[in-house]
Amino acid sequence: MNFEKWQALGNDYVIVEDRELPFELTPARIRKLCDRHFGIGSDGILLLSQTDAPGVVAHLRIFNPDGGEAELSGNGAREAVLYLRRRGWTDVDTFSITTVAGEVRPTITGSSTCTVDMGRARLQSDDYPGGAADGIGELHANGDTWRFQHVKIGNPQCSIRVADLATLQGLELPAIGPGIERNEVFPNRTNVSWYTPLAPDTIRARIFERGVGEDLASGTGATGAAVAHVLAGGDSPVTVILDGGELSVEVGEDLHINLTGWAVPVMRGTLADELLEELRATE
Repeated sequence: MNFEKWQALGNDYVIVEDRELPFELTPARIRKLCDRHFGIGSDGILLLSQTDAPGVVAHLRIFNPDGGEAELSGNGAREAVLYLRRRGWTDVDTFSITTVAGEVRPTITGSSTCTVDMGRARLQSDDYPGGAADGIGELHANGDTWRFQHVKIGNPQCSIRVADLATLQGLELPAIGPGIERNEVFPNRTNVSWYTPLAPDTIRARIFERGVGEDLASGTGATGAAVAHVLAGGDSPVTVILDGGELSVEVGEDLHINLTGWAVPVMRGTLADELLEELRATE
């Protein structure tokens, strides 16, 4: 089984074409492949397949390292888009791919950069069924009360503004993240971002991803934080500074999102026969 590993702001994914798979990607097999000691090691798997849909280059499925499937990933989408171009799936700069969350339309802007039209963010969704029309809510977790902004951009985001940079840097995300991710107000769990403004058009953010944990970066997490910032009076486009680097998020008046950033390959490889046999024996 051939694969490539890519990263975007330190958010790394294994990319596999479905024709390379000798077996179904079950949750247990995904966990083994993503394990950094016993597998390839990654923040998830991007599975690409061909489609007959007019104007659509590929269908993208995104799997988290816990074995669950994600609706969308901003970093993963850019990695997949640039992989598709480099591997000859398309020779145009602007095209479409489909995901569980729907169609996204990227525009390649350089050898390692692209802008992805993520569609419109929503403030109400089934992922926060008790939410108000503006998506603002309050929850209790880990002995604290958190005021948040719910944003749905392919997947659910819970964006929390904190007072200053020192407060943001002092947060123990592995300790506080799970209680918010799995809070009862979010029936499908949620991704969480904490952010603080540095300027009208710049924020610093940290990310706790559903099914992943604390992460160096997340495109949809950055988008959730940027939307929350703009709704609170910030300027668009928003430069979002993450642990792994910077992304630019353009938030339209109608909450239409364009996400711009980079992605690069890390390695290409073939699974050893021994690991393949182990995976075949794993259901």
